[in-house]
Amino acid sequence: MTVSTATLESIVALCKRRGFVFQSAEIYGGLNGVYDFGPLGLLLKNNIQNAWIHSLATTDYSITFIDGALLGPEMMWKASGHIDHFHDPMVDCQNCKHRFRADHVDINKPCPDCGIQKWTLVRQFHLMFKTDIGAVAEQANVAYLRPETAQSIFVNFKNVMTTNRLKIPFGIAQIGKAFRNEITPRQFLFRVREFEQMEIEWFCKPDQAMEFFQAWVDHRLAFYRTIGINPERIRTRPHTPDERAHYSTCCTDIEYEFPFGWKELEGIAHRSDYDLSQHSQHSGKDLSVFDDATKTSYLPNVIECSVGTGRLFLALLFNAYKEEQTPEGDVRTVLNFAPSIAPIKAAFLPLTKQQNDATERIYRDIKKNLGIAVEFDVSGSIGKRYRRQDEIGTPVCFTYDFESEVDHCVTVRNRDSMQQERISIDKIAQYITDFLKD
Repeated sequence: MTVSTATLESIVALCKRRGFVFQSAEIYGGLNGVYDFGPLGLLLKNNIQNAWIHSLATTDYSITFIDGALLGPEMMWKASGHIDHFHDPMVDCQNCKHRFRADHVDINKPCPDCGIQKWTLVRQFHLMFKTDIGAVAEQANVAYLRPETAQSIFVNFKNVMTTNRLKIPFGIAQIGKAFRNEITPRQFLFRVREFEQMEIEWFCKPDQAMEFFQAWVDHRLAFYRTIGINPERIRTRPHTPDERAHYSTCCTDIEYEFPFGWKELEGIAHRSDYDLSQHSQHSGKDLSVFDDATKTSYLPNVIECSVGTGRLFLALLFNAYKEEQTPEGDVRTVLNFAPSIAPIKAAFLPLTKQQNDATERIYRDIKKNLGIAVEFDVSGSIGKRYRRQDEIGTPVCFTYDFESEVDHCVTVRNRDSMQQERISIDKIAQYITDFLKD
């Protein structure tokens, strides 16, 4: 069987064709770097986030969750270092007016878009979206859309610790939107202007920070294995000193091998006490913790694990996408997601219209009793319906045929092997439950 893998173009086309992802405001020409998730995309995204939550909730560690605000006051971003440090170098082509990150083009050569060498000087471009709060535009009312989710965790550190009676070490996690005014959004969902992060900040004693740093690297690698990522396409890459963020003592990226190269999925950073120290200093509020054993106060160190939902969404699509030549000589497109990640868990297909009512009753019973995303598919030949379900990653299809009225069985077709077997209708729920556990 000949197998080929995905290109960026084939993934973009599949996402549009099957309703995973749409260009935002497409009927008005679209908004560059901003995307809407369609019905299947939302299901897939929710499954990714649920898997991430489960990976944290099932550890031996004490972890709680919050949902921070999208807007933050200017002083908070001054304290975090974003006002002073959150910039990218930018350059414009004076001929075609296209804008580039200066580290992505060679300004000693012509513009890659128009072929004319006529560049502006390199200048720093601030990546945060700025706005005014209220009706009066004055400095005291300046706010920013958050460029990361971490700061709402840091400024709520004491609130969460006190109200939940937590003791060091513990973690605060959240999933939420962040916004970056990227100069050149590119590679579909990989670099965008509006995105979601899944992030945990782990607070610990300073002398335990390096031990926890390595423990979290190992934990996060295990997570990618559980959701079906090919281990040969995952690696860790420690940051060199010159590429670390201003707050970072050390940092390791978990990278995925996309068709356009090895790229970061998740950053794991030892942030020391930088964030709590900065917010203590700028706010005047004491964020230190009292140690009963030593009778002294200290600022906890922080280990951060941050992954972009959209990047992981894209990696899972590339990881699952296959174009296979079948024994019959045609080509089928398959998304072989792990069952826990697949947006649709099972499809129910009547062989002909005469079996529609009986098949729909089974479908509705499974949907109601298992509470999972399933489909009832009646449009087109049975072969075309199988191909449609393969292309959206549905692990199994149940076909109700002429024999089902007699033997009270259905035919189960496996997405990956295309093998078929007969099972009793009253065994369908257990069959689905069992393969979702694997």
